[in-house]
Amino acid sequence: MPTARTTPYPAGGDLPEPYKKMMDPYVSLMAAAAVTTNLKLGTGIALLMERELFSQTKTIATLDRLSNGRVIIGCGVGWNQEEFENATTLPWNRRYLALKETVLAQRELLTGPEPEFHGELIDFEPVWFEPRAMRAGGPPVTFGAMGPLGIRHAAEWADGWMPVDVAMPDVKQGVEDFREKVRSFDRNPDDVEITLVVMAPVTADLLKSYRDIGIDRCNIGVGMENWDKPEIVMPMIEEFSKLIPQL
Repeated sequence: MPTARTTPYPAGGDLPEPYKKMMDPYVSLMAAAAVTTNLKLGTGIALLMERELFSQTKTIATLDRLSNGRVIIGCGVGWNQEEFENATTLPWNRRYLALKETVLAQRELLTGPEPEFHGELIDFEPVWFEPRAMRAGGPPVTFGAMGPLGIRHAAEWADGWMPVDVAMPDVKQGVEDFREKVRSFDRNPDDVEITLVVMAPVTADLLKSYRDIGIDRCNIGVGMENWDKPEIVMPMIEEFSKLIPQL
């Protein structure tokens, strides 16, 4: 994270302190995998383009195997141009294509016996690549995007879409519009899961309403500022878990 930037923080104001202290997502999920058996392990979101392709894909595949196929990769293009350009030589102004090719290349690495990939921005000759994830192509990839370009990309190639509820004037209409966009790419909307990031006040009735309009999964935060405060986070998780039987 660069100390100096001109890119404005999307929510306005100063950069929140927790942004400077985030732990590694894959190591953190491995810690969770070691003490659970059914819990889904998702990133929300991983900036896939800011890490080296082969190393990151091997990390994801290893995590998926050691967790018996519980990984979901939530990804995005990011908002911080300076951070992006510090981490990669991929072009910021083509980051949506760069993410698409990163995901497609990752899928190829986790599918073919001697995978290779030849795109506009990412290109490599045949390699030996193991271990493989638990399913061909690797864990499902969910794209967190809200704008027209991001939604088009999610509808075209992602395994799932991850919007934010409070960023949509009408969540139901947003879901219907997305499903129609998926159809425009000759894909079945039922094959593209929708994970909704819930920032509105959480109630059982709210979650039921999301379930009833076709939301597959809700992502409920416990506060970035609580990243190192299990004494705060665990009771919150316990309270949210009480809503599950009502759904």
